[in-house]
Amino acid sequence: MPDRLALPDLDATQRLAADIAPHLRQGDVIALSGDLGAGKTEFARALLKHLGVKGDVPSPTFTLLQIYDVSGLHVSHFDLYRLKSPNELDELGWDDALSDGVTLIEWPERAEGRLPRKRLTLVFEVDESGKRGVTVEPGPGWDNRLPGLLR
Repeated sequence: MPDRLALPDLDATQRLAADIAPHLRQGDVIALSGDLGAGKTEFARALLKHLGVKGDVPSPTFTLLQIYDVSGLHVSHFDLYRLKSPNELDELGWDDALSDGVTLIEWPERAEGRLPRKRLTLVFEVDESGKRGVTVEPGPGWDNRLPGLLR
């Protein structure tokens, strides 16, 4: 059963990223779902900073993809919000990204069946009272990799 964690402020989102970052390895996929403004990009930025990215971490909303080489990992950060068709993923080097390093995917539902089963899905939510949270859905291979985070 997925765990829902409260994210009362930006620091909590950054701590979540800090908890996950040391456990990442080649081939990992993190799918970041949620409405606009729910915290997906802030999490991705924090994760990339904890992996060692220096300077600004731009959102790939307009470019669809940003690539980083940090901590011995090749990290592809996709934002599929503007994707018109899943066929466009091939033009972005989708399959290579999934196998070459760590892949962060905002708006993964737009990939329509092209997501690997072995992924960590984080569903960011803001409830009607404005409280933020994230539902953690570990796919195969993730259950034992994030001790303390997943109960």
